[in-house]
Amino acid sequence: MEAKQYKVIFYLDKRGRCPTDEFLDGLQVRVRAKVEKWIEKLEEEGPNLPRSFADIVKGKIRELRIVFGSNYYRFLYFFLGKIIVITHGFLKKTDKIPEREIERAERIRHDFLRRYLGGEIKL
Repeated sequence: MEAKQYKVIFYLDKRGRCPTDEFLDGLQVRVRAKVEKWIEKLEEEGPNLPRSFADIVKGKIRELRIVFGSNYYRFLYFFLGKIIVITHGFLKKTDKIPEREIERAERIRHDFLRRYLGGEIKL
């Protein structure tokens, strides 16, 4: 296993809720294990993770792509230096990522940065 170059964290809202954990909790054990493996790979490779597994969605928002059986799982994230903040995950059912998922990730990024820069979030 390669050394981790980046650190992945999951976004927490002001009330301490974690959309990523809530999504992961609903997955089967085997699916969750595969997701965890790919999150580790993301920590190792960061922006160098090959396009078939990760891509830029819009602006600063990126996606981690995981296929399990006939299901397509997506985790949206952004970089803050060497920190990767995963905003949330969802089951992708259409060819394109639904605009509402992208908007959600952008809202989360804005909230995270506002709270981080304001000193409310410590990394």
